Amino acid sequence: MREPQEIEDEEHEQALERVAAIDVAKASGMVCTRVPHACRPGRRVTKVWDADATAGAIIELGGHLADLGIEKVTVESTSDYWRPFFYLLEACGLSVQLVNARDVKNVPGRPKSDKLDAVWLAKLTERGMLRPSFVPPEEIRQLRDYTRLRSDLTRDRTRHAQRLEKLLEDALIKLSTVAADIMGVSGRAMIEALIAGERDPEALASLARGRMRSKHAALVQALTGRFDEHHAELARILLGQYDALTIQVDALTTRIESLIAAIPAARGVDADGTTGPGAGTGPGAAVLAAIDRLDAIPGIARQAAQVILAEIGLDMGIFPTPGHLVSWAKLSPRTIQSGARSRSGKTGKGNPYLKSTLGQAAAAAAKTDTFLGERYRRLVKRVGKLKALVAVSRTILVIIWHLLADPAARYNELGAGYYASRTDKDRKARNHVRQLEALGFTVTIAQAA
Repeated sequence: MREPQEIEDEEHEQALERVAAIDVAKASGMVCTRVPHACRPGRRVTKVWDADATAGAIIELGGHLADLGIEKVTVESTSDYWRPFFYLLEACGLSVQLVNARDVKNVPGRPKSDKLDAVWLAKLTERGMLRPSFVPPEEIRQLRDYTRLRSDLTRDRTRHAQRLEKLLEDALIKLSTVAADIMGVSGRAMIEALIAGERDPEALASLARGRMRSKHAALVQALTGRFDEHHAELARILLGQYDALTIQVDALTTRIESLIAAIPAARGVDADGTTGPGAGTGPGAAVLAAIDRLDAIPGIARQAAQVILAEIGLDMGIFPTPGHLVSWAKLSPRTIQSGARSRSGKTGKGNPYLKSTLGQAAAAAAKTDTFLGERYRRLVKRVGKLKALVAVSRTILVIIWHLLADPAARYNELGAGYYASRTDKDRKARNHVRQLEALGFTVTIAQAA
């Protein structure tokens, strides 16, 4: 017989005696408690009732569950309806865990109702069969609200710019074929002039700035169209929306910076040991601020670092290893094994804000002459662009885990020649010689001068 392998239970897999579960809906929640029977050892008492989803009713529920000595409360993740139950019960001093609805589906063939779902959820809780979802602390949740709204408003602002481009196309103005960004300094000046009534292509092209001046002839052709009054009126509305969103995005960025500066774990430490909102920003600091540590990674700018901190937090104790963080972010393929056959599944959806930011960082890093850029170029030949970007995103997230797990750590650039320096040149040469000889060539190797 083969030697058996011992697998230790994780902390959330421990069996519990006193548990509660809540099947959440918009206006109420079906609560189920399971506690030991007072007179019959080994038996359980299950009680189910409906609780309103108002703040007062949830606080009252929290007091009742605390009086029962409930060790764990499980809340099913249903839309955003779980938030009042989770936040208020946690504030009552209870141990609350949020679980993915996919992990708590009832056994097929059994009746489906809110009452039975709550009972099933409680039974899974007492047997330690549920994996809790990651819910960051309050300060990170607030930061996340700001960064997500900024991302959404930035996306809306991009839509308005695209609508403006479509409007110019309708007016036969082909500005986007010459200017990479029609909302840049030159493009904005030309659009404003069009709205003001200027129709002469030469006069419009003369508003170009910087490198756009060398494209004068192309601009004259692109700005020759049929831009009339109704185009001007619609363009003014779109520009007003774009500018208003820009003001809001800038205000959110300022607020995000102040929130991060107020988090002690995000601050740095100067060489003399002092800390505070402004500490750890210099190159000689003993500990760099969290944003500065992440900003050193190729492809990650300060706004991207802010989004990453808001999505994964600063406490890497939640994720024991980099693999746990990568798995939570759905950047590693799912393992599917049956008998001797093992294959990889899809990565999954994951956190859209985090995956989007890491994807943009990976795309930017792929264009650099760095370790990450070389990693992308090596992988893209074998697996294609999309999988190569996912692999680089995963590498970036592993680096982030190490930088946040050890505040004194700093990013060390390995360089684009890292892979080449670890290559066995003799073995590679023998492989190439063998391939050429198989094609009928006689190969003689001589050392380069």
